Amino acid sequence: MKRIDLKFESHGEKCGAWLYLPEKEKPPVVVMAHGFGADKLLRLPAFAEKFVERGLAVFVFDYRNFGDSTGEPRNWISPKRHLEDWRAAIDFVRGLKEVDGQSMGLWGSSFSGGHVLVIAAEVPGICAVVSQVPFVDGIATSSLYPFGFIAKAFAHAVLDVLSSTFLRKPHNVQIVSEPSEFALLNTPECMPGYKSLEPPNYTPQNFAPARIVLSLPFYRPIKFAPKISCPVLIIKAEKDTLIPPASVDRTASLVRDVRLEKFPVGHFDVYTGELFEKVSKIEADFLAEHLLKKS
Repeated sequence: MKRIDLKFESHGEKCGAWLYLPEKEKPPVVVMAHGFGADKLLRLPAFAEKFVERGLAVFVFDYRNFGDSTGEPRNWISPKRHLEDWRAAIDFVRGLKEVDGQSMGLWGSSFSGGHVLVIAAEVPGICAVVSQVPFVDGIATSSLYPFGFIAKAFAHAVLDVLSSTFLRKPHNVQIVSEPSEFALLNTPECMPGYKSLEPPNYTPQNFAPARIVLSLPFYRPIKFAPKISCPVLIIKAEKDTLIPPASVDRTASLVRDVRLEKFPVGHFDVYTGELFEKVSKIEADFLAEHLLKKS
């Protein structure tokens, strides 16, 4: 396989991307991006390489304001902006001469596991979707957190809006922390799980503008599930402390053509170790089945 470094434009900014290519001429292509507050270095190459081994091209990108992409403030988490970047990435990939842009799959995990459901419902011509430990319902996810946490998060978000408006600088909070500290993600599995994704010599960017708190409850990919016409593979973590497992089941029940795989693990366990090997094989088989026959 080979990897090509690319840039594409989304709403005036340049998004960093990698195009992985197998030896096959004009292969089908899988478009991938990360979830909540993460960049493409955090274990996405491992999944991409598994898919390339099956004869698929893979396009991995960073959202605006993340990783290799341009944009300020840094690490701005926004469902609306993320979805705009997904659409821009798909348009860009469909114009690449190296791949068969008419045989395209989507892969998302956690926050982007919800994004790919929305995009598959709205963008014509998507042939298959992998939605791994997906964020599907902001209302359901918000119900996991105690009132004290929600009040503190809301206060940080309002402070960010005021600071951005009047001081022209964001008010940042930690993305991930131990339960004893405030962060957007601070259940017991979060800090060790996030650390397990980091490659050697990685410098974490563990901060984000707090304004995401104001939009998160209203982001509900579950509403788009009935509109998806292509096959969907959903990977569910039954011991997930960030996403209510029941909300994943409800989402799967609404998808017309769905395969739901359940594992008795936490949110981050699917990214590494033996479970990564098992899950990535299931995903690679699924994508190859539905994309190679289209190409």
